[in-house]
Amino acid sequence: MTWAYNLGLENPRVQKDPRLLAALKAVDLKAWFASMPWKRGHTPISLIPDYEAYVYDQWRHGTFDGFWKQCGIYAQGYYGQFADAAMVHLSGWYDPYARTATDNYMGLSKRKRGPVRLIMGPWTHGGRSTPYAGDIDFGPQATLDADGPGDYFAKRLAWFDRHLKGAGARPAPNPNGDRPVRLFVMGGGSGRKTAEGRLEHGGRWRSERDWPIPDQRLTPYYLTAAGKLSTASPTTPADPMTYDFDPNHPVPTMGGTVTSGEPLMRGGGYDQREGPAFYGSRQPYLPVEARPDVLVFETESLEADIEVTGAIEANLWISSDGPDTDFTLKLIDVYPPSEDYPEGFALNLTDGVLRCRYRDSWEQPALMTPGQVYPIKIAAFPTSNLFKRGHRIRLDISSSNFPHFDVNPNTGAPEGEGLTRRVARNSVFLDPSRPSHVVLPVIPERG
Repeated sequence: MTWAYNLGLENPRVQKDPRLLAALKAVDLKAWFASMPWKRGHTPISLIPDYEAYVYDQWRHGTFDGFWKQCGIYAQGYYGQFADAAMVHLSGWYDPYARTATDNYMGLSKRKRGPVRLIMGPWTHGGRSTPYAGDIDFGPQATLDADGPGDYFAKRLAWFDRHLKGAGARPAPNPNGDRPVRLFVMGGGSGRKTAEGRLEHGGRWRSERDWPIPDQRLTPYYLTAAGKLSTASPTTPADPMTYDFDPNHPVPTMGGTVTSGEPLMRGGGYDQREGPAFYGSRQPYLPVEARPDVLVFETESLEADIEVTGAIEANLWISSDGPDTDFTLKLIDVYPPSEDYPEGFALNLTDGVLRCRYRDSWEQPALMTPGQVYPIKIAAFPTSNLFKRGHRIRLDISSSNFPHFDVNPNTGAPEGEGLTRRVARNSVFLDPSRPSHVVLPVIPERG
């Protein structure tokens, strides 16, 4: 919606109509988002009906049907038709296309003679030449321009010269050698506040033989009733953890894999504390973990560095008192208190969401029976981070992340159509027979 609104302002027809342009500029997006649910024809972009139709055509296609399986949208369904050409898949850990880039690399590198390359940096969408994302600084070496000789454009020219002109002596677009994957591992910095007011998170570039990283260790971290993340599976009975999810008071989006969200939200890493910069925050601007609708699980203070690089998935056992609801996750690097950050710093790394009607199938959604327990899997965007000794690994579970993801009304109504909402009482189960956990791709220490 925000993308369509901002693009609509640039539409030639709008630009040539001073009254329409003025009316569109006068739209208060924050007030409109606070007034959801909307009725079609009465939205922030009802003044530009073609753009409103664009949004609703997607919003109301919740099911993975022919609308989404078109060539040009559903890449996976057309891998066999892709040209067998040299290709680079480029994205960032705070880019909503991170999963697109990694999935397409995996699908095409196994089908094509290539070369097929993958480059993943610590960026938001389009931020390949920016050494920070949100309130997090990764150092001057974090840009694509700084990784090897030549800036971004010189690297592109070298790639085309090599693969279109046969100029084999020209360098590849990054210093991979014969390794097709180049990625930036975030973390390892001083944790101090830079002159610009950002946390110095740091990081470094590394080349890999493939994606997923071949020697990753998929390690389950179990959620406990005491609010811990533990590699030990539960052995004793435990009551589920239950909270009320009110769609009229959702958890505000504080960074993450966001693009084109202005003026309501922006991507990147931020301390997970509500504040005036984050739409939907309320005074007294408490840490998000203080909310009763956010379940927090974290490790003990780490005794050694741990690198997590790869896809993130949570396997939960859940129930709700309604026919449908959402569950969200957020993976967080918790900094201990310091001189610059006396209350510590809870850095968001990646996020994910599942609408429960799609728990078994994207093509054949099914509503829930209230009170019944279901296993679900939440797939988050991939990430790469070094959790330093003394930090904690944290997982937040909730049911909203708004306005990044639209709020579930908890009624079972089709997407974009329901005009009523209800509070859902949601539960996460933690006992030995229903051991909810997150699977982290841990990378062993390299010699």
